[in-house]
Amino acid sequence: MTRLTIIEGGAVPLPIDNLDTDQIMPKQFLRVIDKAGLADGLLYDLRFDEQGAPRAECVLNHDAYSGARILIGGANFGCGSRREHAVWGLQQYGFQAVIAPSFAEIFYSNAMNNRLLLVQLERHAIDALTRSVIEAPRTSLSIDLEQQTVTCASGERYAYPIGARHKRMVIEGMDTVDLTLDSLAAIEAFEGSHFIRHPWARVM
Repeated sequence: MTRLTIIEGGAVPLPIDNLDTDQIMPKQFLRVIDKAGLADGLLYDLRFDEQGAPRAECVLNHDAYSGARILIGGANFGCGSRREHAVWGLQQYGFQAVIAPSFAEIFYSNAMNNRLLLVQLERHAIDALTRSVIEAPRTSLSIDLEQQTVTCASGERYAYPIGARHKRMVIEGMDTVDLTLDSLAAIEAFEGSHFIRHPWARVM
């Protein structure tokens, strides 16, 4: 799979704290048996009213933010149920990264396992980025995955933390199964030495 080292593009400001997975992907869109068509359900109740008409106040319905690759969210983004569909919907809508002050633990794991980059920044940095994309909706942000930085059009740069395992997963497009298979030789070597020391533990 092609290495992903730079994510660059427009950003959508959605500074809502505790935005849960039930809101990100409502239950009525979970009836499919595959991943297809989930973009239509993304944040449906925020984007559309009871009659299915687009809400004018929703930033996702503004032409200036169409085609954005980055979502700027609020604290505890992705809390609630463990539905992986929330991650798939964000990706199908076109987002490659979410920037927020904090993320729910299960959502974080699901996202990284599917190559949706989650960037955690301090609140002051989030506020600055949010202001910049509100004031200039077509502002482009650049995320350097190797250097672990977010750079805005004005040149302001913010560093973000990420574990080595998750960083490799996103850059190289690996999931947890790929990581296990990549360590197969080491696993087999450990297994062999373990049974040499403890032959009675081997199941015949």
